[in-house]
Formats: sequence, structure tokens, C-alpha cells
Amino acid sequence: MHRLAATLLLFATSLAFATNATSATSATVSVTDDGGTVITLKATAARIISVAPHTTELVFAAGAGKAVVGVSAFSDFPAEAKHIASVGSSAQLDLERIISLRPDLVVAWKSGNAARQIVRLRQLGIPVFESEPRDFETIATNIERLAVLAGTNTQGKLAANTFRQQLAALSKRYAARTSVRAFYQIWPSPLMTLNHTHLVSQALKLCGAENVFGALPQLVPTISMESVIAADPDVIFISDERAEAGAMWQRFTQMTAVKKKNIFSVNGTLMNRAGPRILDGSAQLCEQVELVRQRRKN
Repeated sequence: MHRLAATLLLFATSLAFATNATSATSATVSVTDDGGTVITLKATAARIISVAPHTTELVFAAGAGKAVVGVSAFSDFPAEAKHIASVGSSAQLDLERIISLRPDLVVAWKSGNAARQIVRLRQLGIPVFESEPRDFETIATNIERLAVLAGTNTQGKLAANTFRQQLAALSKRYAARTSVRAFYQIWPSPLMTLNHTHLVSQALKLCGAENVFGALPQLVPTISMESVIAADPDVIFISDERAEAGAMWQRFTQMTAVKKKNIFSVNGTLMNRAGPRILDGSAQLCEQVELVRQRRKN
């Protein structure tokens, strides 16, 4: 407790000094985050902490990688992120460590970080930008908004526009293809999937695939094996790379996906993170969906 109190005092003193030193010479910057909170900084952020893997990728894409002084566990892209100080996992942050790093801005995952910890950071006067892309365009605007906060507008706009161009090319390539019914598995036990509000469902839609459990109300529903068998999808996508995650379905030979050998592993770090690399994952996904279409003819 004494260490934490001392750290809080040091942070408050440092924050006051930084504010006085920069406010006279730097312009205020302001954006609205994905939670609807207006984030205002008296100067562009020179010390940024990212507390989720996808937000780390977004900050680097915005051209602000050199300002990152702390990241969460599993922030493994780009390679430079592996060598930055860890501030805990997305689910349990090390607040004392974060405070000691004296951030100008924390970039958080709205649905992945503990809400009470985000509230605590804001109570301490640390600006927190909450990121929660549920569609491709919000990834692009996340990059642009983070670039505003970091003072890297030129790089951010270029990265966002490149993302939009790649998305448009992919969309054009797979437009008007016949629909494929898909089950997307993120965990085998308990069996878990994603609903239509998750970004992965947008990727499936981009490829011309329909999420068979998209209408479920939960963002990450837990379902039964029997419900998947009853849905009888054309294809099963598995983002868990363990071999047994896909092998569990092989005994259900009556299922279309099993009969047609349409069980595919996808790269979860590309598909399940709401960062710019989801288009790389989507391109791979679309190729697999196209293979399903070809196998229908046989």
C-alpha cells in the first residue's frame, strides 16, 4: 500500500509538471473514442500505453509506435512490441506499473479490459481511449483518431486509406458470390462462437458467408455440439490452432462440413483481433470459402 501511494504521488507530481511544461507551447487535441467518451489532451501524447493486443497494432499502424512505453501480454505484433515493458494481461492490468510509466494516454479494449480498472485510471487523471471496432470502417477511424492524439496525422491517414483501399479490392473480388453457411469456432470446451455484431461476422459476410449463429444475443455465445449438428453448416472455421479442436467433429459424418472436408483452421491472431491485419486473415478466409463453393459442385 505504501509503494502504491508513493507511486500515485510521483505520478501526480509528474503529470502536473508535464502539464505546465507543455500547455503553453502545444495545441489541444480531442477525439471521441468508441465508447462515446471525448478524449482531450493538452498536447499530443508522447508516452502511450496499450492494454490489448489489437490496440497495440492500431497504435503502431497510426505511426505512434515510438511513443509506446507499455503493452499488455500477447502484444506480439509488430515485432518491436515484444520488447516493450509489460503492464499485465488485458483482463488484469498492473495499475501500479502503468502509473510508474507516466503515460499521457492509455489505449484500452472496451469489452476486453476490466471496466473497474479503466474507471480507476480515469479517476487518476489518465486519459483512456477505449477501442471497440465492430466493423471495418471503425478500424480505419481508430487509426485516424489515435494518430490525432499522437500527433502522427499524416501516417495515420495514409494507413487508414490504405486499409480502406485493400478492403474495397477484397469486397469487389468476392461480391455477388453464392452464399455459404458457416460456423466459426473460437473455443472447443466449452464450445464458443461469435454473433453477428462481432467483427469476424463482418469478415464472413465480406467473403459471402453467413454466420449460422449470428442471431444469438451474446457477443461470444456458448453453444452445444448438438446445436451445431442441427445447424449443419457448409463449413466449420476454427481459430483455435490445437489439433483436437477440429478433430472433434470428424465422427459426425452426417454433417455437410465433415462429408465435404470443409473444416479449416484460421489464424486467430489475424481474425480475432480488431486491427488492420484482419484483412490478411479475411483474404485467407475468402479463399477457403471459395473452396467450399467449388466442392459443392462435386
